[in-house]
Amino acid sequence: MDKRTLLAVILSLVVLLGWSYFFTPKPDPQKPVPVPSVQDASPLKPEAPAKPETVTPEAQIPVEYIAPAGAEVSDVVVETDLFKAVFSTEGAVIKHWELKTYKDKNNMPVVLLREPGIVPPLGIVFEGPDKNLSQKLIYTVNTKTLSLSERGDTQGELIFSYDNQGMSIKKRLIFHNNDYKVDISVETANTPSYMLPVGTNFGVYDKEQSEHKGPVILIDADREEFDEKLKSPKYFPGKINWIAQEDKYFAAAIIPVTPVEGANVWKEKDSAEIALKLKPQKNEFIFYAGPKEYDRLKRLNAGLEHIIDFGWFSIVAMPLFWVLKFFYTYLGNYGWAIIILTIVTRIPFIPIMHKSQKSMKKLQTIQPMMAELKEKYKKDPQKMQQETMALYKKYKVNPIGGCLPMLLQIPVFIALYNVLLRAIELRGAPFVLWITDLSIKDPYYVLPIVMGLTMVIQQKMTPSAMEPTQAKIMMLMPIIFTFMFLSFASGLVMYWLVNNVLGIAQQFYSNKKAAAEGT
Repeated sequence: MDKRTLLAVILSLVVLLGWSYFFTPKPDPQKPVPVPSVQDASPLKPEAPAKPETVTPEAQIPVEYIAPAGAEVSDVVVETDLFKAVFSTEGAVIKHWELKTYKDKNNMPVVLLREPGIVPPLGIVFEGPDKNLSQKLIYTVNTKTLSLSERGDTQGELIFSYDNQGMSIKKRLIFHNNDYKVDISVETANTPSYMLPVGTNFGVYDKEQSEHKGPVILIDADREEFDEKLKSPKYFPGKINWIAQEDKYFAAAIIPVTPVEGANVWKEKDSAEIALKLKPQKNEFIFYAGPKEYDRLKRLNAGLEHIIDFGWFSIVAMPLFWVLKFFYTYLGNYGWAIIILTIVTRIPFIPIMHKSQKSMKKLQTIQPMMAELKEKYKKDPQKMQQETMALYKKYKVNPIGGCLPMLLQIPVFIALYNVLLRAIELRGAPFVLWITDLSIKDPYYVLPIVMGLTMVIQQKMTPSAMEPTQAKIMMLMPIIFTFMFLSFASGLVMYWLVNNVLGIAQQFYSNKKAAAEGT
């Protein structure tokens, strides 16, 4: 569900609860941070990668320049407890990357990179006429296999070396057995400036999901996202915290350890690309290709945890996320954790909701008198408004008393929605019986149908001051919501269902108390 649909849900909820006096203006879309163009931003005027030069025919590049003595094209396989990766000595790039502990719908390992693509990951891209040559350089490597799982080592390294015709490049990668982090250093001599790309679609596992997928960058505290709709190349100078390619649950990122000149974003055919711009010296980085697990990203101490975007109300979402994980620590089941979290988030609103329900009950009581005023002063709107306000004052009714509970709950709802939608901790997390994955829809639609029934019950129990025509229209809302929720993640539907059940219980108590008081 995108932001427009989410906004529609919120506004529908406002109407559903009978707050006909409450209208929320549609928020202005967030204005993107202006980004200088490549020509305007950098005195170095880097080439626009979106319009690459024609590839130099291989026959025009001297073979002896490409492949120094003893170098040959071969694959290099790296395995740890968490992932398996395949590198190539041609360009010293990544060819394949799969995660061992995350499975797809066919129970096969999640593959973050199936092939290098147009721009190979971690391939050095020279600026100037030699840019295409860099992808064809053949390196020597210290080993053809590195299996930390079998050896039981905590870390191991690959060293790719190229030294020929006065040009030297040394790329050193240190792998850690129980981490997705890779420490990288690239040392060059007698080379032009170059770019180090994340790689085409590396980290974008699910191309069909509606969340952002593609390049993202963090500069100081500003996050910028890009996708295949990118129209022109962009250059970002300044303090680059990290660059990445991402989808909802996974990402591949490069984090500079030593200073960099900036970052380039451009488009190659149908793919948006992103790369760091570097000087020919020893440059150091942290590379990460794996799940967006908050705690794991936080331990990198590089701000990469901010790649998890909880949206408009992240300041509310983060505490809810921590509380959800806290409950899971003791319950061992995210389904029960969601139920407890729903109860906890509703408790602060109980007094406010109670006042709102009393206000709606009073408004329902004086509804016949309001109808008489409308009929009596239908030709004098100003007088009708004066008499209506006097009626409100006499019976101590606040016509917009229901607005405050909704206004306060909207940030909580949006924040919790984003947590349940984007937290990878819920991916593949089972609840009970047929709910085997809280991040996908209920396969038998039981939860959304029951949720729709609770909305009908809630409507019947809630006092309403609406006219008969409006009331009939409102009866369609449970049907509309049920169809909307059929495709929602079962964890989110369960939150809404539990919230409705709690609302029914509170409404039952309020109605019973009002009846006892004779109001």
